[in-house]
Amino acid sequence: MTPELLEFARRELARPAPPAAAAAAEALAPLFPEAAAVLFYGSALRTGDRDGVLDFYVLTRRPPEGWRGLPGRMLWPDVSYHEVAAADGLVRAKVAAMTLARFQRAARGTGADTTVWTRFVQPAVLVWSQDAAAAAAVQAAVADAAAAAAGYAAALGPERGPAQAYWSALFRQTYAAEFRVEPSGRERSLIEADPERYDGLLPLAWAAGGLRFETAGEGVFAPQLTVSDRTRRLRAWRLRRALGRPLNLARLAKAAFTFEGAARYAAWKIERHTGVAVPMTPWRERHPILSAPALLWALWRRRSASG
Repeated sequence: MTPELLEFARRELARPAPPAAAAAAEALAPLFPEAAAVLFYGSALRTGDRDGVLDFYVLTRRPPEGWRGLPGRMLWPDVSYHEVAAADGLVRAKVAAMTLARFQRAARGTGADTTVWTRFVQPAVLVWSQDAAAAAAVQAAVADAAAAAAGYAAALGPERGPAQAYWSALFRQTYAAEFRVEPSGRERSLIEADPERYDGLLPLAWAAGGLRFETAGEGVFAPQLTVSDRTRRLRAWRLRRALGRPLNLARLAKAAFTFEGAARYAAWKIERHTGVAVPMTPWRERHPILSAPALLWALWRRRSASG
Protein backbone atom coordinates (compact mmCIF):
# COMPACT_ATOMS: atom_id res chain seq x y z
CA MET A 1 0.00 0.00 0.00
CA THR A 2 1.27 3.47 -0.87
CA PRO A 3 0.70 6.62 1.21
CA GLU A 4 -0.88 8.29 -1.84
CA LEU A 5 -3.66 5.72 -2.22
CA LEU A 6 -4.24 5.58 1.52
CA GLU A 7 -4.61 9.36 1.60
CA PHE A 8 -7.07 9.18 -1.33
CA ALA A 9 -9.20 6.70 0.64
CA ARG A 10 -8.93 8.73 3.85
CA ARG A 11 -10.05 11.97 2.18
CA GLU A 12 -12.95 10.37 0.38
CA LEU A 13 -14.24 8.48 3.40
CA ALA A 14 -13.99 11.64 5.53
CA ARG A 15 -16.36 13.69 3.36
CA PRO A 16 -19.44 15.04 5.17
CA ALA A 17 -22.33 12.61 4.97
CA PRO A 18 -25.80 13.76 3.88
CA PRO A 19 -27.90 14.54 6.97
CA ALA A 20 -30.27 11.62 6.35
CA ALA A 21 -27.36 9.16 6.14
CA ALA A 22 -25.72 10.60 9.25
CA ALA A 23 -28.96 10.29 11.22
CA ALA A 24 -29.47 6.73 10.04
CA ALA A 25 -25.91 5.72 10.94
CA GLU A 26 -26.26 7.10 14.48
CA ALA A 27 -29.44 5.06 14.91
CA LEU A 28 -28.10 1.90 13.27
CA ALA A 29 -24.80 1.56 15.15
CA PRO A 30 -26.38 0.72 18.55
CA LEU A 31 -28.51 -2.00 16.93
CA PHE A 32 -25.42 -4.08 16.16
CA PRO A 33 -23.43 -5.41 19.14
CA GLU A 34 -19.82 -4.23 19.11
CA ALA A 35 -20.27 -2.03 16.03
CA ALA A 36 -16.93 -0.64 14.84
CA ALA A 37 -17.90 1.41 11.77
CA VAL A 38 -20.79 2.34 9.49
CA LEU A 39 -20.21 2.98 5.77
CA PHE A 40 -22.68 4.71 3.46
CA TYR A 41 -22.42 3.87 -0.24
CA GLY A 42 -24.48 3.19 -3.36
CA SER A 43 -26.78 5.06 -5.69
CA ALA A 44 -28.20 7.40 -3.03
CA LEU A 45 -24.69 8.66 -2.30
CA ARG A 46 -24.09 9.33 -6.00
CA THR A 47 -27.44 11.00 -6.71
CA GLY A 48 -28.37 12.53 -3.36
CA ASP A 49 -31.82 10.91 -3.56
CA ARG A 50 -33.04 10.18 -0.03
CA ASP A 51 -36.57 9.07 -0.98
CA GLY A 52 -35.53 5.50 -1.76
CA VAL A 53 -33.51 3.05 0.31
CA LEU A 54 -30.08 4.11 1.56
CA ASP A 55 -27.35 1.46 1.52
CA PHE A 56 -25.04 0.87 4.48
CA TYR A 57 -22.39 -1.56 5.62
CA VAL A 58 -22.15 -2.02 9.38
CA LEU A 59 -18.83 -3.53 10.46
CA THR A 60 -18.64 -5.20 13.85
CA ARG A 61 -15.86 -6.47 16.09
CA ARG A 62 -17.42 -9.93 16.34
CA PRO A 63 -20.31 -11.78 14.68
CA PRO A 64 -23.59 -12.16 16.59
CA GLU A 65 -23.36 -14.78 19.28
CA GLY A 66 -24.97 -18.22 19.14
CA TRP A 67 -27.07 -19.51 16.29
CA ARG A 68 -27.87 -15.98 15.08
CA GLY A 69 -24.23 -15.54 14.07
CA LEU A 70 -23.89 -18.89 12.31
CA PRO A 71 -25.32 -17.89 8.89
CA GLY A 72 -23.09 -14.80 8.77
CA ARG A 73 -19.99 -16.79 9.62
CA MET A 74 -20.75 -19.27 6.83
CA LEU A 75 -22.03 -16.87 4.18
CA TRP A 76 -21.66 -13.13 4.74
CA PRO A 77 -22.94 -10.47 4.91
CA ASP A 78 -26.12 -10.50 6.99
CA VAL A 79 -28.78 -8.27 5.40
CA SER A 80 -31.49 -6.32 7.17
CA TYR A 81 -33.92 -3.47 6.55
CA HIS A 82 -34.58 -0.62 8.98
CA GLU A 83 -36.75 2.48 9.10
CA VAL A 84 -35.23 5.35 11.07
CA ALA A 85 -36.87 8.62 12.12
CA ALA A 86 -34.84 11.69 11.13
CA ALA A 87 -35.44 15.43 11.38
CA ASP A 88 -36.63 15.63 7.77
CA GLY A 89 -38.68 12.44 7.73
CA LEU A 90 -38.35 8.68 7.64
CA VAL A 91 -35.08 7.17 6.40
CA ARG A 92 -35.19 3.69 4.89
CA ALA A 93 -31.94 1.77 5.22
CA LYS A 94 -30.78 -1.56 3.84
CA VAL A 95 -27.84 -2.83 5.86
CA ALA A 96 -25.18 -5.41 5.08
CA ALA A 97 -23.40 -6.44 8.28
CA MET A 98 -20.14 -8.33 8.70
CA THR A 99 -17.10 -8.25 10.92
CA LEU A 100 -14.41 -5.67 10.33
CA ALA A 101 -11.79 -8.42 10.09
CA ARG A 102 -13.69 -10.24 7.34
CA PHE A 103 -14.27 -6.96 5.52
CA GLN A 104 -10.52 -6.32 5.58
CA ARG A 105 -9.76 -9.78 4.15
CA ALA A 106 -12.44 -9.54 1.48
CA ALA A 107 -11.23 -6.09 0.38
CA ARG A 108 -7.83 -7.51 -0.57
CA GLY A 109 -9.44 -9.52 -3.38
CA THR A 110 -7.57 -12.73 -2.63
CA GLY A 111 -10.72 -14.81 -2.04
CA ALA A 112 -13.35 -15.94 -4.52
CA ASP A 113 -15.88 -13.29 -3.54
CA THR A 114 -16.00 -10.02 -5.49
CA THR A 115 -18.69 -8.06 -3.67
CA VAL A 116 -16.62 -6.04 -1.19
CA TRP A 117 -13.84 -4.76 -3.42
CA THR A 118 -16.20 -4.02 -6.32
CA ARG A 119 -18.48 -1.99 -4.01
CA PHE A 120 -15.74 -0.06 -2.29
CA VAL A 121 -13.64 0.87 -5.27
CA GLN A 122 -16.73 3.06 -5.79
CA PRO A 123 -17.31 6.12 -3.58
CA ALA A 124 -18.26 5.63 0.07
CA VAL A 125 -18.41 7.72 3.22
CA LEU A 126 -17.40 6.57 6.68
CA VAL A 127 -20.44 7.94 8.47
CA TRP A 128 -19.70 6.59 11.95
CA SER A 129 -16.74 4.91 13.63
CA GLN A 130 -16.19 3.64 17.14
CA ASP A 131 -12.70 5.13 17.43
CA ALA A 132 -9.67 6.26 15.43
CA ALA A 133 -8.31 2.72 15.17
CA ALA A 134 -11.53 1.48 13.56
CA ALA A 135 -11.51 4.41 11.13
CA ALA A 136 -7.89 3.69 10.15
CA ALA A 137 -8.69 0.01 9.57
CA VAL A 138 -11.58 0.91 7.28
CA GLN A 139 -9.45 3.42 5.36
CA ALA A 140 -6.76 0.81 4.74
CA ALA A 141 -9.35 -1.76 3.65
CA VAL A 142 -10.94 0.64 1.15
CA ALA A 143 -7.50 1.43 -0.26
CA ASP A 144 -6.89 -2.33 -0.59
CA ALA A 145 -10.20 -2.66 -2.43
CA ALA A 146 -9.13 -0.04 -4.97
CA ALA A 147 -5.79 -1.79 -5.58
CA ALA A 148 -7.49 -5.18 -6.00
CA ALA A 149 -10.09 -3.81 -8.40
CA ALA A 150 -7.54 -1.92 -10.48
CA GLY A 151 -5.40 -5.05 -10.80
CA TYR A 152 -8.26 -6.98 -12.38
CA ALA A 153 -9.20 -3.95 -14.50
CA ALA A 154 -5.72 -3.99 -16.04
CA ALA A 155 -6.24 -7.54 -17.31
CA LEU A 156 -9.90 -7.14 -18.31
CA GLY A 157 -9.45 -3.81 -20.06
CA PRO A 158 -7.63 -2.87 -23.28
CA GLU A 159 -3.86 -3.01 -23.76
CA ARG A 160 -3.92 0.78 -23.73
CA GLY A 161 -6.67 3.31 -23.28
CA PRO A 162 -8.22 5.94 -21.02
CA ALA A 163 -8.81 5.15 -17.35
CA GLN A 164 -12.56 4.92 -17.87
CA ALA A 165 -12.14 2.06 -20.36
CA TYR A 166 -10.51 -0.08 -17.65
CA TRP A 167 -13.16 0.70 -15.05
CA SER A 168 -15.98 0.07 -17.55
CA ALA A 169 -14.53 -3.32 -18.43
CA LEU A 170 -14.21 -4.21 -14.75
CA PHE A 171 -17.76 -3.20 -13.77
CA ARG A 172 -19.30 -5.02 -16.77
CA GLN A 173 -17.54 -8.19 -15.77
CA THR A 174 -18.37 -7.93 -12.07
CA TYR A 175 -22.06 -7.41 -12.79
CA ALA A 176 -22.03 -10.61 -14.82
CA ALA A 177 -20.10 -12.49 -12.15
CA GLU A 178 -22.47 -11.45 -9.36
CA PHE A 179 -25.66 -12.43 -11.18
CA ARG A 180 -26.91 -8.86 -10.93
CA VAL A 181 -29.62 -7.69 -13.30
CA GLU A 182 -28.48 -4.24 -14.40
CA PRO A 183 -29.56 -2.19 -17.44
CA SER A 184 -27.16 -1.96 -20.33
CA GLY A 185 -24.66 0.84 -19.80
CA ARG A 186 -25.03 0.81 -16.03
CA GLU A 187 -21.24 0.77 -15.66
CA ARG A 188 -21.01 4.01 -17.63
CA SER A 189 -23.42 5.77 -15.28
CA LEU A 190 -21.21 4.83 -12.32
CA ILE A 191 -18.17 6.41 -13.91
CA GLU A 192 -19.95 9.41 -15.41
CA ALA A 193 -21.14 10.42 -11.93
CA ASP A 194 -17.54 11.46 -11.19
CA PRO A 195 -15.19 10.74 -14.12
CA GLU A 196 -12.30 12.78 -12.70
CA ARG A 197 -12.31 10.61 -9.59
CA TYR A 198 -11.83 7.43 -11.61
CA ASP A 199 -9.22 9.06 -13.84
CA GLY A 200 -7.15 9.97 -10.80
CA LEU A 201 -7.73 6.73 -8.91
CA LEU A 202 -6.47 4.29 -11.56
CA PRO A 203 -2.74 5.26 -11.55
CA LEU A 204 -2.75 5.52 -7.75
CA ALA A 205 -4.26 2.05 -7.41
CA TRP A 206 -1.93 0.49 -9.99
CA ALA A 207 1.10 1.96 -8.26
CA ALA A 208 -0.13 0.71 -4.88
CA GLY A 209 -0.58 -2.78 -6.32
CA GLY A 210 2.95 -2.79 -7.76
CA LEU A 211 1.70 -2.75 -11.36
CA ARG A 212 3.91 -0.78 -13.73
CA PHE A 213 2.29 1.30 -16.43
CA GLU A 214 3.11 3.89 -19.06
CA THR A 215 1.27 7.10 -19.81
CA ALA A 216 0.77 7.00 -23.57
CA GLY A 217 -0.43 10.50 -24.31
CA GLU A 218 -2.90 12.71 -22.48
CA GLY A 219 -5.09 10.53 -20.27
CA VAL A 220 -4.10 7.27 -21.98
CA PHE A 221 -2.58 4.45 -19.93
CA ALA A 222 -0.83 1.22 -20.84
CA PRO A 223 -0.36 -1.35 -18.05
CA GLN A 224 2.91 -3.22 -18.43
CA LEU A 225 1.63 -6.78 -18.14
CA THR A 226 3.67 -9.69 -19.43
CA VAL A 227 1.81 -12.46 -21.23
CA SER A 228 2.18 -14.73 -18.22
CA ASP A 229 1.02 -12.03 -15.81
CA ARG A 230 -2.07 -11.24 -17.89
CA THR A 231 -2.82 -14.96 -18.21
CA ARG A 232 -2.51 -15.41 -14.45
CA ARG A 233 -4.83 -12.50 -13.71
CA LEU A 234 -7.40 -13.64 -16.26
CA ARG A 235 -7.30 -17.18 -14.91
CA ALA A 236 -7.92 -15.82 -11.41
CA TRP A 237 -10.80 -13.74 -12.75
CA ARG A 238 -12.41 -16.68 -14.58
CA LEU A 239 -12.41 -18.64 -11.32
CA ARG A 240 -14.16 -15.76 -9.53
CA ARG A 241 -16.66 -15.39 -12.32
CA ALA A 242 -17.43 -19.13 -12.29
CA LEU A 243 -17.99 -19.07 -8.52
CA GLY A 244 -19.76 -15.71 -8.43
CA ARG A 245 -23.22 -16.76 -9.56
CA PRO A 246 -23.53 -19.83 -7.31
CA LEU A 247 -22.25 -17.74 -4.41
CA ASN A 248 -24.78 -14.99 -4.96
CA LEU A 249 -27.63 -17.46 -5.49
CA ALA A 250 -26.66 -19.00 -2.15
CA ARG A 251 -26.79 -15.52 -0.59
CA LEU A 252 -30.28 -15.00 -2.00
CA ALA A 253 -31.40 -18.32 -0.54
CA LYS A 254 -29.91 -17.37 2.82
CA ALA A 255 -31.59 -13.96 2.73
CA ALA A 256 -34.98 -15.60 2.19
CA PHE A 257 -34.73 -16.98 5.73
CA THR A 258 -32.51 -14.46 7.54
CA PHE A 259 -33.37 -11.04 6.03
CA GLU A 260 -34.48 -9.07 9.09
CA GLY A 261 -37.24 -6.63 8.17
CA ALA A 262 -37.93 -8.40 4.86
CA ALA A 263 -41.70 -7.98 5.13
CA ARG A 264 -41.50 -4.22 5.67
CA TYR A 265 -38.99 -3.90 2.85
CA ALA A 266 -41.22 -5.86 0.47
CA ALA A 267 -44.28 -3.83 1.48
CA TRP A 268 -42.46 -0.58 0.77
CA LYS A 269 -41.21 -1.84 -2.60
CA ILE A 270 -44.71 -2.97 -3.59
CA GLU A 271 -46.27 0.36 -2.68
CA ARG A 272 -43.49 2.30 -4.39
CA HIS A 273 -43.82 0.39 -7.67
CA THR A 274 -47.58 -0.29 -7.78
CA GLY A 275 -49.14 2.40 -5.61
CA VAL A 276 -50.93 -0.26 -3.56
CA ALA A 277 -50.41 0.03 0.20
CA VAL A 278 -49.77 -3.28 1.98
CA PRO A 279 -50.96 -3.40 5.62
CA MET A 280 -48.22 -4.75 7.87
CA THR A 281 -49.39 -7.14 10.56
CA PRO A 282 -47.30 -8.78 13.31
CA TRP A 283 -47.78 -12.17 11.64
CA ARG A 284 -46.55 -10.88 8.27
CA GLU A 285 -43.61 -9.26 10.02
CA ARG A 286 -42.60 -12.54 11.68
CA HIS A 287 -43.35 -14.83 8.71
CA PRO A 288 -42.56 -13.02 5.44
CA ILE A 289 -42.20 -16.21 3.39
CA LEU A 290 -45.38 -17.88 4.65
CA SER A 291 -47.38 -14.69 4.16
CA ALA A 292 -46.07 -14.04 0.63
CA PRO A 293 -48.68 -16.11 -1.34
CA ALA A 294 -51.65 -14.46 0.41
CA LEU A 295 -50.00 -11.07 0.01
CA LEU A 296 -49.49 -11.55 -3.73
CA TRP A 297 -53.05 -12.79 -4.12
CA ALA A 298 -54.41 -9.73 -2.30
CA LEU A 299 -52.22 -7.46 -4.41
CA TRP A 300 -53.48 -9.05 -7.62
CA ARG A 301 -57.12 -8.65 -6.52
CA ARG A 302 -56.64 -5.01 -5.61
CA ARG A 303 -54.95 -4.21 -8.89
CA SER A 304 -57.64 -6.09 -10.83
CA ALA A 305 -60.40 -4.23 -9.00
CA SER A 306 -58.75 -0.87 -9.62
CA GLY A 307 -58.21 -1.73 -13.27
